[in-house]
Amino acid sequence: MTEWLPETPRTLAFPTSAYVTLAGADWLASASPRPDEMHTLWATRPAAPSALPCGTAFDVINAPALFGRRMVDRLWSDGPGSGPVAAHRGRILLFAAPGTAQRLPALLVWEEWAAAVPPLLCHGSGDAVTVPPLHPRRTAAGDAPAAPFPAAEDVAGPSVSRWLVAPDVRSPWLPGPDVLLWACVRAARSLAGPGRETTAQHRIPALTAG
Repeated sequence: MTEWLPETPRTLAFPTSAYVTLAGADWLASASPRPDEMHTLWATRPAAPSALPCGTAFDVINAPALFGRRMVDRLWSDGPGSGPVAAHRGRILLFAAPGTAQRLPALLVWEEWAAAVPPLLCHGSGDAVTVPPLHPRRTAAGDAPAAPFPAAEDVAGPSVSRWLVAPDVRSPWLPGPDVLLWACVRAARSLAGPGRETTAQHRIPALTAG
């Protein structure tokens, strides 16, 4: 039986929405000191990526494509789910609770599996990230958008910039550092092989106590 993390929503359906809703756009815009200007930009340039500051509405954990995809898979198959997730320039952007960018590296220092975790870029207060357009680009034929949750080899493409789990509410649940540490460890174990993955269960309270 899967051991769920405490005090997190138990979400059973894996979302595959590639479209940002109006409510999700409001949430994204709230990260900017000028939300109205962001809405104007999106209305006039709907196919263009945009830059948003971190540290207020969200932090972003930026992972290599394969490892980031493993983290997201683990979050939805064995854990509490994720917040919004995007693919940009061959990397996965996991939107996290403010403060996560500062706390997660400190937690990883004490984790025995840290050496198996590839370098993560943690964007917090004072940083900005590029987010994909609110809606995915059309295919060359112009008849349909790309698949909302592509295979790992697809998200690794340097030209890919799209939402994998698009924001759809004004106050989305965002994972904190403990949840993302758990996802990092599970992803590292899965890449190391099934034998090593089924060793002792990872206990978040033991890492965060004190």
